[in-house]
Amino acid sequence: MWYNLTMRKYGQSSTNTAMGTCEAHSMSMSRAMRLIGDIWTLMLVYTLLSGPRRFGELLEAMGNVSPKTVSQRLKMLEETGCVKRHAFAEIPPRVEYHLTEKGQALIDVIEAIKQFGEQYFPDEETAASPGDAQDCQSCHEALVETQGLPQAEAL
Repeated sequence: MWYNLTMRKYGQSSTNTAMGTCEAHSMSMSRAMRLIGDIWTLMLVYTLLSGPRRFGELLEAMGNVSPKTVSQRLKMLEETGCVKRHAFAEIPPRVEYHLTEKGQALIDVIEAIKQFGEQYFPDEETAASPGDAQDCQSCHEALVETQGLPQAEAL
Protein backbone atom coordinates (compact mmCIF):
# COMPACT_ATOMS: atom_id res chain seq x y z
CA MET A 1 0.00 0.00 0.00
CA TRP A 2 2.78 2.43 0.88
CA TYR A 3 4.36 1.73 -2.50
CA ASN A 4 1.13 2.57 -4.37
CA LEU A 5 0.64 5.79 -2.42
CA THR A 6 4.23 6.82 -3.08
CA MET A 7 3.92 6.06 -6.79
CA ARG A 8 0.73 8.14 -7.03
CA LYS A 9 2.54 11.00 -5.29
CA TYR A 10 5.11 11.06 -8.06
CA GLY A 11 2.48 10.74 -10.79
CA GLN A 12 3.32 7.17 -11.67
CA SER A 13 1.19 4.09 -11.55
CA SER A 14 2.63 0.92 -10.09
CA THR A 15 0.52 -1.08 -12.57
CA ASN A 16 1.83 0.85 -15.56
CA THR A 17 5.43 0.60 -14.44
CA ALA A 18 5.31 -3.06 -13.53
CA MET A 19 3.44 -4.22 -16.60
CA GLY A 20 4.83 -1.75 -19.13
CA THR A 21 1.35 -0.75 -20.34
CA CYS A 22 0.18 2.61 -21.56
CA GLU A 23 -2.23 4.78 -19.59
CA ALA A 24 -5.21 4.09 -21.90
CA HIS A 25 -4.92 0.32 -21.56
CA SER A 26 -4.46 0.41 -17.80
CA MET A 27 -7.54 2.64 -17.42
CA SER A 28 -9.77 0.25 -19.37
CA MET A 29 -8.37 -2.69 -17.40
CA SER A 30 -9.00 -0.80 -14.16
CA ARG A 31 -12.63 -0.09 -15.11
CA ALA A 32 -13.20 -3.73 -16.06
CA MET A 33 -11.65 -4.96 -12.81
CA ARG A 34 -13.87 -2.64 -10.78
CA LEU A 35 -16.89 -4.06 -12.57
CA ILE A 36 -16.09 -7.75 -12.25
CA GLY A 37 -13.99 -7.66 -9.09
CA ASP A 38 -17.01 -7.81 -6.80
CA ILE A 39 -18.59 -11.13 -5.83
CA TRP A 40 -22.14 -9.77 -5.79
CA THR A 41 -21.82 -8.20 -9.23
CA LEU A 42 -20.59 -11.48 -10.71
CA MET A 43 -23.30 -13.42 -8.87
CA LEU A 44 -25.96 -11.12 -10.35
CA VAL A 45 -24.58 -11.63 -13.86
CA TYR A 46 -24.34 -15.39 -13.28
CA THR A 47 -27.94 -15.50 -12.04
CA LEU A 48 -29.18 -13.46 -14.99
CA LEU A 49 -27.51 -15.86 -17.46
CA SER A 50 -30.57 -18.09 -17.16
CA GLY A 51 -32.89 -15.28 -18.27
CA PRO A 52 -34.80 -12.26 -16.96
CA ARG A 53 -35.41 -12.15 -13.21
CA ARG A 54 -37.36 -9.98 -10.81
CA PHE A 55 -35.64 -8.29 -7.87
CA GLY A 56 -37.02 -10.77 -5.33
CA GLU A 57 -35.89 -13.72 -7.44
CA LEU A 58 -32.38 -12.26 -7.67
CA LEU A 59 -32.28 -11.65 -3.94
CA GLU A 60 -33.41 -15.21 -3.21
CA ALA A 61 -30.98 -16.77 -5.69
CA MET A 62 -28.01 -14.90 -4.23
CA GLY A 63 -28.53 -16.09 -0.67
CA ASN A 64 -27.24 -14.09 2.28
CA VAL A 65 -26.95 -10.58 0.80
CA SER A 66 -28.78 -7.41 1.74
CA PRO A 67 -31.39 -5.89 -0.59
CA LYS A 68 -29.40 -2.64 -0.53
CA THR A 69 -26.32 -4.41 -1.91
CA VAL A 70 -28.33 -6.08 -4.69
CA SER A 71 -29.97 -2.76 -5.54
CA GLN A 72 -26.63 -0.93 -5.68
CA ARG A 73 -25.03 -3.58 -7.88
CA LEU A 74 -28.02 -3.65 -10.23
CA LYS A 75 -27.85 0.13 -10.60
CA MET A 76 -24.12 -0.06 -11.33
CA LEU A 77 -24.70 -2.79 -13.92
CA GLU A 78 -27.44 -0.67 -15.51
CA GLU A 79 -25.18 2.39 -15.63
CA THR A 80 -22.43 0.40 -17.33
CA GLY A 81 -24.88 -1.02 -19.87
CA CYS A 82 -24.57 -4.65 -18.75
CA VAL A 83 -28.12 -4.99 -17.42
CA LYS A 84 -31.40 -3.61 -18.68
CA ARG A 85 -34.28 -2.85 -16.33
CA HIS A 86 -37.75 -3.37 -17.77
CA ALA A 87 -40.68 -1.91 -15.82
CA PHE A 88 -44.10 -3.26 -16.81
CA ALA A 89 -47.12 -0.95 -16.70
CA GLU A 90 -49.12 -3.22 -14.41
CA ILE A 91 -50.75 -3.08 -11.05
CA PRO A 92 -49.02 -4.16 -8.91
CA PRO A 93 -45.86 -2.86 -10.59
CA ARG A 94 -43.48 -5.46 -11.95
CA VAL A 95 -39.82 -4.96 -12.86
CA GLU A 96 -37.52 -7.46 -14.52
CA TYR A 97 -33.79 -7.32 -15.14
CA HIS A 98 -31.99 -8.99 -18.02
CA LEU A 99 -28.48 -9.02 -19.44
CA THR A 100 -27.69 -6.84 -22.43
CA GLU A 101 -25.28 -7.91 -25.15
CA LYS A 102 -22.51 -6.25 -23.14
CA GLY A 103 -23.54 -8.19 -20.04
CA GLN A 104 -23.62 -11.47 -21.94
CA ALA A 105 -20.06 -10.79 -23.05
CA LEU A 106 -19.09 -11.63 -19.45
CA ILE A 107 -20.04 -15.30 -20.03
CA ASP A 108 -16.45 -16.19 -20.94
CA VAL A 109 -15.13 -14.47 -17.80
CA ILE A 110 -17.61 -16.30 -15.59
CA GLU A 111 -16.88 -19.62 -17.31
CA ALA A 112 -13.13 -19.08 -16.78
CA ILE A 113 -13.71 -18.33 -13.08
CA LYS A 114 -15.91 -21.44 -12.79
CA GLN A 115 -13.24 -23.64 -14.41
CA PHE A 116 -10.51 -22.13 -12.23
CA GLY A 117 -12.57 -22.79 -9.10
CA GLU A 118 -13.37 -26.36 -10.11
CA GLN A 119 -9.71 -27.08 -10.85
CA TYR A 120 -8.03 -25.36 -7.91
CA PHE A 121 -10.71 -25.08 -5.22
CA PRO A 122 -12.92 -28.14 -5.48
CA ASP A 123 -15.21 -28.89 -2.60
CA GLU A 124 -15.10 -32.37 -1.08
CA GLU A 125 -17.97 -33.70 -3.19
CA THR A 126 -16.49 -32.36 -6.45
CA ALA A 127 -13.04 -33.68 -5.55
CA ALA A 128 -14.51 -37.13 -4.92
CA SER A 129 -16.27 -37.26 -8.29
CA PRO A 130 -15.13 -34.63 -10.81
CA GLY A 131 -18.08 -35.20 -13.16
CA ASP A 132 -20.65 -33.90 -10.65
CA ALA A 133 -19.90 -30.21 -11.21
CA GLN A 134 -20.24 -30.74 -14.95
CA ASP A 135 -23.59 -32.47 -14.47
CA CYS A 136 -25.26 -29.56 -12.66
CA GLN A 137 -28.47 -29.19 -14.68
CA SER A 138 -29.10 -25.49 -13.98
CA CYS A 139 -25.51 -24.53 -14.87
CA HIS A 140 -25.65 -26.66 -17.98
CA GLU A 141 -28.97 -25.19 -19.13
CA ALA A 142 -27.78 -21.61 -18.56
CA LEU A 143 -24.67 -22.16 -20.68
CA VAL A 144 -26.58 -23.93 -23.44
CA GLU A 145 -29.17 -21.16 -23.59
CA THR A 146 -26.78 -18.21 -23.47
CA GLN A 147 -24.11 -19.60 -25.78
CA GLY A 148 -26.48 -21.33 -28.17
CA LEU A 149 -24.42 -24.53 -27.99
CA PRO A 150 -25.70 -28.03 -28.61
CA GLN A 151 -26.29 -29.91 -25.36
CA ALA A 152 -23.08 -31.98 -25.64
CA GLU A 153 -20.77 -28.96 -26.21
CA ALA A 154 -21.98 -26.69 -23.41
CA LEU A 155 -19.83 -28.13 -20.64
